[in-house]
Amino acid sequence: MTAPLLRFERVSKSYPAAQGRKAGKAAPAALEALDLDVARGELLTLLGPSGSGKTTTLMLLAGFELPDSGRILLEDRDIARLPPHKRGIGVVFQSYALFPHMTVAENVAFPLEARGVPKAERTARVTRALETVRLPGYGDRRPAQLSGGQQQRVALARAMVFEPPIVLLDEPLGALDKALREEMQHEIRTLHQRLGLTMLYVTHDQSEALTLSDRIAVLSRGRLRQVSTPRMLYDEPADAFVAGFVGENNRIPVGVLEVAHDKARVKLADGAEVLARLGEAVTPESYAVLTIRPERVAVVDASTGGALRATLVELLFQGDHFRLRLTLPGGAEIVAKRQVGVDPLPEPGAEVGVTWWPDDALVFHDEADTA
Repeated sequence: MTAPLLRFERVSKSYPAAQGRKAGKAAPAALEALDLDVARGELLTLLGPSGSGKTTTLMLLAGFELPDSGRILLEDRDIARLPPHKRGIGVVFQSYALFPHMTVAENVAFPLEARGVPKAERTARVTRALETVRLPGYGDRRPAQLSGGQQQRVALARAMVFEPPIVLLDEPLGALDKALREEMQHEIRTLHQRLGLTMLYVTHDQSEALTLSDRIAVLSRGRLRQVSTPRMLYDEPADAFVAGFVGENNRIPVGVLEVAHDKARVKLADGAEVLARLGEAVTPESYAVLTIRPERVAVVDASTGGALRATLVELLFQGDHFRLRLTLPGGAEIVAKRQVGVDPLPEPGAEVGVTWWPDDALVFHDEADTA
């Protein structure tokens, strides 16, 4: 088995609490015993809400923070205590961090100049880097003369020009509008595939992570919750937090009646019973949460046998689909999606039935705090 290019081994980091610093009190760990591998040539995304530990992870790798414990191995060398300039890592920030008084070519050449690369070689490598990000002929311009997307391409060129083993991207598309974000997602993915770059990407945007990544590492409150491919994360979340955070998901409180093999028979608040697949081990007579993706919920006639009764509360047109908000008799609210032009739609206020295949619904422990 090929050794990973990058490895975090039991890496932890805490910051002083906002209050009680004089007493030496610590806040909850910003990162707790992180074990994570990144393969050579992989684009791995760190995904999580604010305060999850994703930016702390990136700062530890870049050398802007030092871990309290653990090792960070890059090409089998522990870099956890090295200063940033000795790690040889390319970094792309959300703010671009371009030097406004320098030309595009001077910005891209800066890391080469800092490394003592001869001028002739610098010029050649800058030219190749700008061609790679589709900015040939832009070398004499200033950053202020470029669009946001072009500035982000320059930042990418600067991060790649000295051929680092890994490029870190810290929410690099957060300052762009929707159209530019989608364009740059394609650019980054294409560069990664064409050049075989290893990238560690940080974002809180689930759609962006699903679009770009070979694998996604989901973090919450400093803990790694799951690492998997985008499809596996979406279809096979490890717990209720991942199920709720990655993509849209309905959450219905249930009581577990019976567990057999990979299925659970559960009871909803109104007493209705349904079958669902086990997302994780639960026990009979415990409380749990049933999750089901909106696109897997079928809205049918209220008289359909085996369907749960529901009331259509709201119907929203969203371009290629309708979004239906419904309430179940016990008070739980769920969302369904219906493709435009498939079937006639009921009117808000109508009594309908909702149903799904048991394998499409997952049962998890009901986490009181899923952030």
